[in-house]
Amino acid sequence: MPPHENTGHPRRWAILGVLVISLLVVVLDNTILNVALRTLADPVHGLGASQGELEWSINSYTLVFAGLLFTFGVLGDRVGRKRFLLVGLVLFGLASLLSAYAQSPAQLVAARALMGVGGAAIMPVTLAIIANVFDPRERGRAIGVWASAVGLAVAIGPILGGALLEHYWWGSVFLINVPVVAFGVILVALLVPESRDPDPGHVDVVGVLLSVVGLVALTYGIIDGGEHGFGRPLVWVAIVGGIAVLAWFVAHERRSNHPSLDVRLFRVPRFAAPVAIVGLCFFAAMGVMFFTSFYLQLVRGYSPLETGLLFLPLAAAQLVFAPGSAAMVRRYGGRAVAVVGLGLSVVALGAFALIDAATPIWVVLVVFFLQGTGMANIMPPATESIMSALPREKAGVGSAVSNTVRQVAGALGVAVIGSVLSAVYRADIESALRDLPAGARDTAGESISGAYAAASQLGPAAPGLIAVADDAFVTAMHWAAGLAAAIAALGILVVLRWMPGRSASRAGQPAPVGEPELAGTA
Repeated sequence: MPPHENTGHPRRWAILGVLVISLLVVVLDNTILNVALRTLADPVHGLGASQGELEWSINSYTLVFAGLLFTFGVLGDRVGRKRFLLVGLVLFGLASLLSAYAQSPAQLVAARALMGVGGAAIMPVTLAIIANVFDPRERGRAIGVWASAVGLAVAIGPILGGALLEHYWWGSVFLINVPVVAFGVILVALLVPESRDPDPGHVDVVGVLLSVVGLVALTYGIIDGGEHGFGRPLVWVAIVGGIAVLAWFVAHERRSNHPSLDVRLFRVPRFAAPVAIVGLCFFAAMGVMFFTSFYLQLVRGYSPLETGLLFLPLAAAQLVFAPGSAAMVRRYGGRAVAVVGLGLSVVALGAFALIDAATPIWVVLVVFFLQGTGMANIMPPATESIMSALPREKAGVGSAVSNTVRQVAGALGVAVIGSVLSAVYRADIESALRDLPAGARDTAGESISGAYAAASQLGPAAPGLIAVADDAFVTAMHWAAGLAAAIAALGILVVLRWMPGRSASRAGQPAPVGEPELAGTA
């Protein structure tokens, strides 16, 4: 075959456009939800969800998505990627419809879990289809376009969510997915060719069940403890039981010849270190994203649309600096770039410990920009280190492990940091609520959204309750931000100890440690 002949599919760029639409709807949904949390907590205009229920509305999606990602990639290879993509889109659209018309927080959490099933079916097969329809010479460009869709969703999600909430009811942030999914299903059916792996992997059913059960139990214990206190036996049964099941999962994966998560990869420090910093970064960042929406909409009084626009510096910094950070890695080495990125993230996250109700809003915008700049300079050096640490045939597995860790870390960040926020808020406001009627006292003591709801029924006493609630929330935010900054700072220690410097971090260099063993794993 002549070297200049392109072996890609004739409709490959149109197919890529369809795949980007499929990916956009998955990523967009989470960024939209951040702006909608305040409205969902409102008992009049939303569902009256408690803080724990709001955390579950995020985590039920994330945990199911992360738990099924590997297995659904294998199933897509086995039964047909186009077919699996269609099934995933239909499930995602149906779950979006159920979410939009949920009548209770429990129904929303269940519908979001179903969305996680759909999302896990969509994401891995989109990359596999790209690999199938593009010539190797164009594949890098195509994957770059695919990855940029994530940045686009991060940028437009909060603005779109805010605009919808400004004019429609809360369910519109989910309902918007339905026409996009319907359009995507038609385009996939017409344009995307079917493909399968002639030698698909085995499905690790036991591993998937253990990982999902362990993560859900651990997360339930953390969220429930933060909401209702850690003094009850049930909380510790869930936490200890979840850790025990996850330990069982690791033992099972080590013995399995077709693991859903190849834990032996973590024996290679140059692989484990960047995966760890990605996890630590997203743990901290997702936890902070959870409370900033409440800070902006309640403490500062901004509308959902204004809140979405205020998040723009965070997204803009990632869009501006992420493309150039790979060049910085080549020039200065992965370790230096990662330390700078993590350092900026620590400064930004820690700055929230100094922000209060009177802080000029331009300061908050600068903090968001710093946080976005830091995160833009973490992923490229981490990815470069992962690719250089593994033999070439393990590149896909390394990417999938990184993505799974990011999702799980984000879910645990929302759970842990949200629990700290809730516990500190309840402890701080408790003494100020003693003279309130019992119903108002319980509602206001649960969360800042509850306090605002209770204030609407109190008449002349309302301004005093709102002032006390704002003070308690800001105090809780300071503690939560301090924890987030400390978690991100751990990443700096990991980088300095285990990530290679400039001379040792050439992309594509096979790892001298552990490679023979890894090359033979599934």
